[in-house]
Amino acid sequence: MMTTAPDPKVLLDHQGNPRAIVNMQLSYEQARLGTAFHEAGHAVLALAYGVHVVTSEVIVWAPQPGTWTVTGNTAFEARETKPWHFAAQCAAGELAQVQYLMAYGLWTPERALACAADHDREQAVDVLTEFGYRLGRDHTPEGGKSWGMVRGMARRKVGYLWREIRTVALAMDERTVLTGDEIADLTGLVNPRIGGAA
Repeated sequence: MMTTAPDPKVLLDHQGNPRAIVNMQLSYEQARLGTAFHEAGHAVLALAYGVHVVTSEVIVWAPQPGTWTVTGNTAFEARETKPWHFAAQCAAGELAQVQYLMAYGLWTPERALACAADHDREQAVDVLTEFGYRLGRDHTPEGGKSWGMVRGMARRKVGYLWREIRTVALAMDERTVLTGDEIADLTGLVNPRIGGAA
């Protein structure tokens, strides 16, 4: 565990705003593994959808003696990715984290709610808007999809790839950082080269 906070850029969302910090009332080990599942959800779905993953990691530090904070980051290159696939991989993190809570007997309504990653949703909304697609936060816009629909797409894929997500999460919890190529080796998925070539 780091004793000082990571580079402040890691704690910001895609717009440069601080990401929300929530207390899930979990032990250090439980919270760290939950974050590993969150990031593994992003990374595995990204690979499944043909996105190049650079790294996926759990970041933990002690802001004060006797305390700890945990977050994560998955870096990827998403050129030529289908917009709805990009949105689904954004949704996969929180869904994998909730599934972790259920699988490990830690689920409560409060903890499940704390898994909500609004920064992931907002990134999906902004990126899709940039390319002319309509993604509604709480409604289905004409000609588009709702965040609920995207979560449904991601939920099915998370269920289908749960074994791979679990494998990556356990490895990430043990090693802290995994490269996209290491994730591909662990899962049998392909980490496409940047620019779309395999």
